[in-house]
Amino acid sequence: MKKTVKYSDEPIVDLKIIADFLPPLNDLIFKDDTVKITISLTKESVEFFKKEAEKHHTQSIGCVCDQSSGKIAKQLLHFV
Repeated sequence: MKKTVKYSDEPIVDLKIIADFLPPLNDLIFKDDTVKITISLTKESVEFFKKEAEKHHTQSIGCVCDQSSGKIAKQLLHFV
């Protein structure tokens, strides 16, 4: 078993405050340029993309399309 930590009501001493050295979160995230589109899909297509999104643990059809297009591009480059 793990040892339990016992806390006391004593004041905390010997603190040293340091400057924030981490970059902002927005600088750590790589984002691709996106373009919004409107398309009409059949119910079967939407269900397919939803199932694929669940398989890949993603939340949107856009992520599935990005992953699929990357795989297709690699296959096309392999044939060239």
